Amino acid sequence: MALSIKQGEFLVRLSRDSIKYYIENLVPLRPPKIIPDDLKKPKGAFCTLLSFPEGELRGCIGTIFPEKSLLETVIEVSASSTQDPRFFPVHPTELERLTVEVTVLSDLEKISVTEARDYLKQIVIGQDGLFIKKGYNSAVFLPQVPIEQGWDVKTYLCELCRKSGMDRDAWIVSPVEIYKFQAQIFSESSPGGNVFEKVLKAASKEE
Repeated sequence: MALSIKQGEFLVRLSRDSIKYYIENLVPLRPPKIIPDDLKKPKGAFCTLLSFPEGELRGCIGTIFPEKSLLETVIEVSASSTQDPRFFPVHPTELERLTVEVTVLSDLEKISVTEARDYLKQIVIGQDGLFIKKGYNSAVFLPQVPIEQGWDVKTYLCELCRKSGMDRDAWIVSPVEIYKFQAQIFSESSPGGNVFEKVLKAASKEE
């Protein structure tokens, strides 16, 4: 389901409203009783908060296994992004210095391989987000992360394993499950400003 820029703008505005309401009232914003049909389907989504103009991460929370509509998911992850445990809670006075980014995910697709090196041929930097799991260990990276960090596919997989709490080479030596997904990213150009769709530059698959 490809969203239009109008739909993306709606979600980003909703996300900012949800953030503002939560940090002022400490309870989630109630979703509207009537949800647009195109936003009713459950979809994974993340809300990312970035300092402006520095662009430094201030919070990022989301879900890849949604149980509610995309609209309700955006409301919930937006509120949660203000309480990212890696940072202090967002203060109401900060909101005017933060830009909001909403990432909407496609369904997960399991990557099936005969041997580990085949992963390198099936993952495209700038196109594929990744989710890995083995037992109680799991981790996810959005597709924009390896571009922001300057990773190639091998490093991407190693860092994903490290984030999950496994050894960096677990994707090579362990029976892990790896899934990929794509995403649409809608961002504010400035706090509360115009919304645009962020288009990532996809790299070639590694041989």
